[in-house]
Amino acid sequence: MSSQLVMTILSGVEFAASAALAIAFWRKGLQHRFPAMGAYLLLRVISTPVFALLLLAQTGQLGVARPMMRLCAQVYFFGFWVVYVASATLLYFICVEIFRAALAWLPGLLKLGIVIFRWAAVVSLIVTFSSASFGHHGVILLLPDIGIGLMRSVGLLELCLLAFLCLSMNALRLSVRDLAFGFALGFGTMASNDFLFSLLTGRFSSLTTPLQFGYEGVILFSLGTWIVYCVAPEPARMPVVMPVNSTIYRWNEIASALGHTGTQVAVQQPANSFFLTDVENVVEKVLERNLRNRESES
Repeated sequence: MSSQLVMTILSGVEFAASAALAIAFWRKGLQHRFPAMGAYLLLRVISTPVFALLLLAQTGQLGVARPMMRLCAQVYFFGFWVVYVASATLLYFICVEIFRAALAWLPGLLKLGIVIFRWAAVVSLIVTFSSASFGHHGVILLLPDIGIGLMRSVGLLELCLLAFLCLSMNALRLSVRDLAFGFALGFGTMASNDFLFSLLTGRFSSLTTPLQFGYEGVILFSLGTWIVYCVAPEPARMPVVMPVNSTIYRWNEIASALGHTGTQVAVQQPANSFFLTDVENVVEKVLERNLRNRESES
């Protein structure tokens, strides 16, 4: 069996796993909790067979005319990178959704984290467009640079999110069976797979075919993990009870106070320490007088 045939079979299995995942996702009604994840799965399921047909057409395996083959090649190139950029954008919003689901009971830290996510998006856009090669002729040829830059930035965000959830699971009272952790685990695994594949293929070009098999195997593992999480019953979220002196509770209170002005008071520096002493004596005399009046009335 040739390696090309094996890759074709693995690609078919990947499409079938993506379709099964989308069906399980919609049957459980998770598109209401994770709308960006639903859009990502829908885009993945629709685009895969379309690109497969375009690839067969441009290679002449569907018996189309040569001008149509060139047109299919152009549509494939443009469509592939547009979907790639759209996928990177959806992955960013998926990370935000996972973060919201994990910190739903900590509104202060959640609000602060969303602000950090927005700044991360701004920095990613600046880095992506500043590193893009504008020497290309036409906007279409800029799409690969933009797509790769955005996907790398989102991949780093996915790994940071997974690391954060793994390190703070006990503090967040987050279960391993929780959907937020399952989705983060899958995306973190895929991001690590992308980084390792790009690193190893650049250094060991002779191992490209085995690395492709391993790359596809990790994708299938991530899809299988998501299917298990979508099919298995999710544990019910219980009310979180923690002591008032808990560290994460204090962090949440501090984060909630950030950005709120609250009640404003006027504070004036004392001009003389003796003035404060006089004021204290006057206050004490007034309190004593009021106390005597109450005792005499009683």
